[in-house]
Amino acid sequence: MTDIDQLTQALARNLKRLRTERGFTLDALAARARVSRGMIVQIEQARTNPSIGTVVKIVDALGVGIPTLLDFDQEPAVRLFPPERAVRLWDTDAGSHGTLLAGTEAPGPLELLHWRLMPGEGHQSDPHPVGTSELLHVTAGTVVLTVDGVEHTLPAGTSAAFESHVPHGYRNDGTEPAEMSMAVSVPGTGR
Repeated sequence: MTDIDQLTQALARNLKRLRTERGFTLDALAARARVSRGMIVQIEQARTNPSIGTVVKIVDALGVGIPTLLDFDQEPAVRLFPPERAVRLWDTDAGSHGTLLAGTEAPGPLELLHWRLMPGEGHQSDPHPVGTSELLHVTAGTVVLTVDGVEHTLPAGTSAAFESHVPHGYRNDGTEPAEMSMAVSVPGTGR
C-alpha cells in the first residue's frame, strides 16, 4: 500500500469515527464544514484524496487538528515525531510547501508546521474558527503576512502572533526562498 493509500484509508476511518462520536449526520457535517455531502461520503469510503482546503474545513468543523484525522498515535504522554512522520500538506511546482511537523489535541488542537515559500509565491488560508490563534517565526528570507487585508512584512528572525478567524495569507515577494515555523491553536470543542 502506498503512502497516499494509507493516508486515504486513515482519513476515511478517522472521519467516520469522529463524525459518529460527535453525533453529526453526513448532512450536518457537510453544512458545518461548508463542503458537499458527496465529498464527505467519498472521503469516508476512501474513494477520494481531498484537497488540503477541504481537510482544513473538515477538521475545523470537527474541532480537531489535522494529526487526528491522519491517525497519529495519541496515547503516550510524550510522543516523538520523526521526520518520516511529517506530512506534506501542500506544495507547488516551484518548490513552495507546507509541512505538518507535529500536533496534539489537549486542551484543543495544536499543530506545529514548517513552510517554505519560493520567490513570488504565497498561500491563502480561509478563516479558522473564532478563538484560533497562530504563531509564526520567519527563519529565512522575508514573509509578507496578510491578516484581514492588512499586510505585515516579517524579515528573518521576526515572529508574529495573530487570531486567524479572519482571511489570512503568507507571501514571499523576495528573490530568495522564505521559510517559517508556525504553530496553530484551535479552541477545544468541549467534548
